[in-house]
Amino acid sequence: MIAPPIPPQRNRTPHLAALTGLRGIAAWLVVFYHARQSLSAWMPDAGIAIAATGYLAVDLFFMLSGFVMWLNYGARLRREGLAGAPVFWWRRLARIWPLHAAVLAALAGFAIVLLATGRDTANYPFAELPLHIALVQNWGLTSALTWNHPAWSISTELGAYLVFPLAVVAVRWEAKRPLALVAGVVLAALALHAVFALSGAENLGDRITRLGLVRCIVQFGIGMMLANLWQAWRGRRWMTARCGIVAALALAAVILGDWPETLLVPLALAAMLLALALDDGPAARLLSTRPLVWLGDVSYATYLVHFPLLVAVKLVVVDADLQIGPAWFAAYLAVLLALSGGLYRWLEKPSQKWLNDRIPFAGRDAVAAE
Repeated sequence: MIAPPIPPQRNRTPHLAALTGLRGIAAWLVVFYHARQSLSAWMPDAGIAIAATGYLAVDLFFMLSGFVMWLNYGARLRREGLAGAPVFWWRRLARIWPLHAAVLAALAGFAIVLLATGRDTANYPFAELPLHIALVQNWGLTSALTWNHPAWSISTELGAYLVFPLAVVAVRWEAKRPLALVAGVVLAALALHAVFALSGAENLGDRITRLGLVRCIVQFGIGMMLANLWQAWRGRRWMTARCGIVAALALAAVILGDWPETLLVPLALAAMLLALALDDGPAARLLSTRPLVWLGDVSYATYLVHFPLLVAVKLVVVDADLQIGPAWFAAYLAVLLALSGGLYRWLEKPSQKWLNDRIPFAGRDAVAAE
């Protein structure tokens, strides 16, 4: 998941609007990924092929999360040490848990209706519900994706958040030379590939309940290193082109040369993310436009709501071939867009503010810092 956008700290953290826009596009790639099998009757094969790669957007989310966490909290946690970790953890829970809990509550109500009417509830195992409430369902504690399937990545993000303060304190990342950081990114990608290869997994989307946590934490760490590379290279426009070339070559090797996805896609995404962060050209300006930035702002709601909404739509409108017609799919997208905006404005932001105003172990200055 998916990692939600972070408001910039006043006068400290630069707001990279292009990365917010990129997050918005990535969220919608996941939407089309989950819907693709119900669209094959009318969507062109090229569109289905692109949608089939949408699961890789989650890997981009993990890197984006590590990137923005470092920019927003790295210096603060360096100053405060592990004493600052509880405030960081509270803030992250305030950001991700309320909407997750609201969606889960709605699904629990739906499952109760299914149970009362004698319908199949295999996808909604009540015995596992406490794990989902605690957001630990994808820590190797379950064997299949259930309830709100995309929330698996939010569960693994929580694991990355728990580790993040320790990673900040353990290594002075900001003191590392760029070459060392580049080596760190490559070694992390190699380690991730080794884990997948030893598990017999050929794609990053394989064996999510077993490999999802390590997939998230490693790529979150890559994002941290990318943030430090960005700080070292910002203003050097020639680095944008170099990163773009690396991304293109890595993707070409996967697509044309049949090189392993589990090794080269993380490297390609890392190079692309860094290129966009360093860029101030047309691509960055396009991603920084108001509509795309808005899509990025509401992307967490889009990510968490799209799957349950798709299930509801399928119950009502799929035909005998389990297909959704273009008109109904357009209506689904419109409703999803409206829900994303409404939930962001009237649930996510108010609940986040309410919880952050009540941090139990921070003075008022710390509470007002974000």
